[in-house]
Amino acid sequence: MTDAAPSDAHGGSAPLLRSTPHPELTRYERRRIGVEIWILLGLSLGQSGVYAVVNIIARMTAGTPLRDQSASINASQSARPLLDLTYQLLSITFTLMPVALALYLLSARGKGTLARIGLNFARPVRDMGWGLALAAVIGIPGLGLYAAGRAIGVTVEVQAASLDTHWWTIPVLILAAVKNGLLEEVIVVAYLTERLEDLRWGAVKIIVTSALLRGSYHLYQGYGPFFGNVIMGVLFAWFYQSRWGRRRVMPLVIAHTLIDVVAFVGYALMPDSWRSALGFS
Repeated sequence: MTDAAPSDAHGGSAPLLRSTPHPELTRYERRRIGVEIWILLGLSLGQSGVYAVVNIIARMTAGTPLRDQSASINASQSARPLLDLTYQLLSITFTLMPVALALYLLSARGKGTLARIGLNFARPVRDMGWGLALAAVIGIPGLGLYAAGRAIGVTVEVQAASLDTHWWTIPVLILAAVKNGLLEEVIVVAYLTERLEDLRWGAVKIIVTSALLRGSYHLYQGYGPFFGNVIMGVLFAWFYQSRWGRRRVMPLVIAHTLIDVVAFVGYALMPDSWRSALGFS
């Protein structure tokens, strides 16, 4: 893949970049890739999406309005601090195993997988700049969308950090944010884009599929977060393929990590009065 945007027939720059074309796949190879995608998603975020759909159905039929329900993220797993820390670190580590699997599967094309999807530190300043910009574009409106969803009753109260207060609480929340950034952006954007392009899917179809998958596993939080994450998914999947994203997933990982760090750490440090004013409690 080249860093420069390819030119179209009229001499202008094409809006999206495609990966290096590969020979037409056989029917067996296409079926194998399809099965691979389903297995990986079934072990990771696709599984989360199915559970989230069941969860929102359970919430809607519980007889309690969504505004009066809550969802906890980053909850304590033991009353014993060191044991809780151990559980938290183990959870983060094993949750990242599907990311390792996705990278391993992509390596079937040959060496240079990390460079091909831009999961490296080759362009730190540029990646950080785009990461900050994307975080601002998504994070600020996302907060407003959450507050609006709470106001009209289609979003549950999301407790973004319900860990007990320990010396390791903030570092673990930051690690959890990094884990989310890697898990979601590598699988939902980079891996899915690369594999669906192998199946000769078009850019729009890939973007819509990626966005709907991202929205699905946030349904447990209510309809507001679902639509907000679909919008985020469209932007991120489009950016990855665009001449600005240059098929680098690192800016998306940075943006997602920043958004979650602000949400997790901010929630943990935010005074109760602020939480109430913003609809977080």
